Amino acid sequence: MPRKAQTESVSDLNAAPGGAAAVDRALSLLSTFQPGDEALTLAQFAERTQLYKSTVLRLLASLEHARLIHRQDDGRYALGMEIARLHALYAASLSLDNIVPPVLRGLVAATGESAAYHVRQQQGASWARLCLYRVDSPHVVRDHVRAGDLLPADRGAGARILIAFGPEAERPHDGKDGKLCDTIRRQGYCALVGDRSAELAGISAPVFRADGSLAGAVTLTMPVHRYDKRFVQPVRDAAARLTGRV
Repeated sequence: MPRKAQTESVSDLNAAPGGAAAVDRALSLLSTFQPGDEALTLAQFAERTQLYKSTVLRLLASLEHARLIHRQDDGRYALGMEIARLHALYAASLSLDNIVPPVLRGLVAATGESAAYHVRQQQGASWARLCLYRVDSPHVVRDHVRAGDLLPADRGAGARILIAFGPEAERPHDGKDGKLCDTIRRQGYCALVGDRSAELAGISAPVFRADGSLAGAVTLTMPVHRYDKRFVQPVRDAAARLTGRV
């Protein structure tokens, strides 16, 4: 049987009433990071949490699987990319909660289709498309994307907008993708059928900050059989309402 610790762990002293001990312990590992800590050793985790190293190792394995912790080549552990994704969601929601969702709800009411707000999410040297906000269509048949989901950075109307109006160095300048990028920039929106999925269509328009830089993309998605070119203008109007406010 495991030995009983002589000293109560940090998680035991701050246990959540009615909570799960294993979760409290895992979260206590994340809480050990302090300003200036780039990465921590197993011994540092054990010392700061007052947990056995064997326990810390099991908890770290779960946190690493969830991308909350990243094990470096030198054996130390750093915060993982999931922390950055959650922080981006949290930071953006502080200022955008009262701005973006009402516009998306208005777009859904006008079209009957699902509306979302996408932003670029940096992931190391590359980036992904993050669904920051989402309002579902009232139709039973629809695509099932949730706020917080990471979507392809190179396919779908929203992705094409983020590419076309994003950093110039990352835009395609020749071939089929280059021509599509030029068309999107010229017309100010993107409408595609079957780009991300053969069963889906999407319409997207860019949202700009007050300084003219790209903030994100308003995107309307629907099954191919419900695609309607008349939805282009409501999407552009929604993006215009957000421009300068985000």
